[in-house]
Amino acid sequence: MLDFDALLDSGLFSLGARTRRAVSAYAAFTERFNLTGVSRFAAGMASEGLTLSLAGALVMLALAIPAFRETSDDWLKRTELAVTFLDRYGNTIGERGVKQNDTVPLEDIPDNLIKATLATEDRRFYEHWGIDVAGTFRAVVTNARAGGVRQGGSSLSQQLAKNLFLSNERTIERKIKEAFLAIWLEARLTKSQILKLYLDRAYLGGGAYGVDAAARYYFGKSVREVNLAEAAMMAGLFKAPSKYAPHVNLPAARARASTVLDNLVDAGFMTEGQVFGARRNPATPVDRRDDDVPDFYLDYAFGEVKKLVDQLPPSVVERNFIVRTGLDPNIQKVADAALETSLAEFGRDYKVKQGGIVVMEPNGTLRTMVGGRDYGESQFNRATDALRQPGSSFKPFVYTVALMNGFKPSTIVQDAPICLGNWCPQNYGRSYMGSITLKTALQHSLNTVAVRLAEKFGRKKIVDLAHQMGIRTQLPISAPLPLGAAEVTLFDMTTAYSVFANGGKSVYPHAVVEMRVGNGEVVWRFDRDAPKSVQIIPTQQLYDINDMLNNVVENGTGRRARLVNSKVAGKTGTTNAYRDAWFMGFTGNYVAGVWFGNDDYAVMNKMTGGTLPAMTWQKVMAYAHQGIEIKPIPGVTTPIPKLDEAPATMTVPGLETERPITLSPRAAERLAALERMLKEAEVRLTDATPATAPQPAARAAGPAVPGAAPMPAPVQRN
Repeated sequence: MLDFDALLDSGLFSLGARTRRAVSAYAAFTERFNLTGVSRFAAGMASEGLTLSLAGALVMLALAIPAFRETSDDWLKRTELAVTFLDRYGNTIGERGVKQNDTVPLEDIPDNLIKATLATEDRRFYEHWGIDVAGTFRAVVTNARAGGVRQGGSSLSQQLAKNLFLSNERTIERKIKEAFLAIWLEARLTKSQILKLYLDRAYLGGGAYGVDAAARYYFGKSVREVNLAEAAMMAGLFKAPSKYAPHVNLPAARARASTVLDNLVDAGFMTEGQVFGARRNPATPVDRRDDDVPDFYLDYAFGEVKKLVDQLPPSVVERNFIVRTGLDPNIQKVADAALETSLAEFGRDYKVKQGGIVVMEPNGTLRTMVGGRDYGESQFNRATDALRQPGSSFKPFVYTVALMNGFKPSTIVQDAPICLGNWCPQNYGRSYMGSITLKTALQHSLNTVAVRLAEKFGRKKIVDLAHQMGIRTQLPISAPLPLGAAEVTLFDMTTAYSVFANGGKSVYPHAVVEMRVGNGEVVWRFDRDAPKSVQIIPTQQLYDINDMLNNVVENGTGRRARLVNSKVAGKTGTTNAYRDAWFMGFTGNYVAGVWFGNDDYAVMNKMTGGTLPAMTWQKVMAYAHQGIEIKPIPGVTTPIPKLDEAPATMTVPGLETERPITLSPRAAERLAALERMLKEAEVRLTDATPATAPQPAARAAGPAVPGAAPMPAPVQRN
């Protein structure tokens, strides 16, 4: 052991001596390169710069790799999704997606439009290599001086890269990807090809993609025929099509066109004399104020189509679809008018500026959607995307859980003060009723009873039931949950209430009823391909809760929603500080939800769900229930009571007060089946007919859509 210890000590001493000699030799060697003064500072900065540049390059490369993956699979020939939408009767109501039209060559596009586009979007387009460094620096300086965004720094190539491969999210990561892809495009395409793609793919508002579609939509002519004033107006749309669309805000569109003319002069592309005529005679677009396009509905339906396309079998390679929806155009018009009328008449008194309406059939077929007061002003869909507190309209989930766990409408519950820690909920009138039945508690929307029920049966059961019934948002399990403190969407609430009207069975909410490709082949149909319903609420408990919700309308807070020809069940909802007001209601025929509030969560002037929401609900449903076969609410069989006064019906310009008699769902299903039989017979006849024989004449009935399969003759409604 002593020998080993001596060997270890001597070895460590020798290693240390050799290390010191090596360090001294290295120090002596590096002394030859020792720098002082300015040279030392410059070398240090160069070294640090090289290190940072290498690190930055590695980071940017890591960010660019996901972007380059988007360029696989022959991206240049990849077709975009294009959908033509029909209402429930087969009438065309609108389009969404990109119908690529590259039939107009670049040389046929007017020089005025090309110059106006380049002067406004990228003046140095033919000089840079994908990223306009000088233009970006100029935009940064201009925006800094203005204290906001006044100029964009993206080149035309960068904008094309974003349109082709990326989303509109404003993040540093996206900008880096955009820059790499712009360089990638410049390396693979000529400048003319990039410009042509940009003019063909850019969104210019009004559902128009590309300059030719925009020219036809806004001016009713081919892009070959647009003049300088029209070209300036179109070039102004690239920046913000929803803001400067002439059919939405003509003064703003003309002001933007004037800016484009200034850009033409500033860039040296034209003289002031050349643009003088366009200034004096600005473009006048086609008047589309009478176009009743259900944009909120179409936006939702298009999102649904995107999801369905991803689920189609690989054999379906078509990207152009004809989609029949569940839209009822007349109810849609009445709902739009009802919302606007309510806000115009009572908005100032209640200090409310926005609202939303959703109407479904009990099976989840979306009949109407109003996502806000003005789509042209704001495309944000408050029916599907706004997360708001439902207030007491959430309580039916609480009471349903109680019924499913042994309670009955006649069960006695206590309405008395209760505290959970430091939280002591109170009723709306700050009074208590003592021992009452469960039915009476829901009729008066008592907060203390809902809290006691949640404490007794567990909040998790309430959350689970709400999710099963159609609420998709996260519902935090907290003390105020039974009072509607969690945030939900109007669309989800309407879906959940549809379960009550659908016999307690699950509901698959859908705007799309049927999808066809261009040759008429049906690739998706709701009754064939949608998930099947399952029983969520047992029959007896469903009858009990529906009877209780009917009592809310007959004798409780929802009396303003009563109809003269149909029983109504529903629930009002009002949140703390009057930030949200709801009425959720249903009949045997329809389920509808109405919400009022402000986008900035501003407090309203004591609006409750039983006031304007219930009144607006009644206006829409009074019209919707005219001329149809009235169905009973499951479990509600009592006679329809006579009202003190007949509710007012909704009058819309161009529509009669009386709703015309329409097809029943059973009749519509039979017509659809007959249509399929005729289509199959036509295919068999075509297959059996010799090639030289004359072909049978095509049926006249159906939508006037190029490539669409014949549909049943539309049912005309006033």
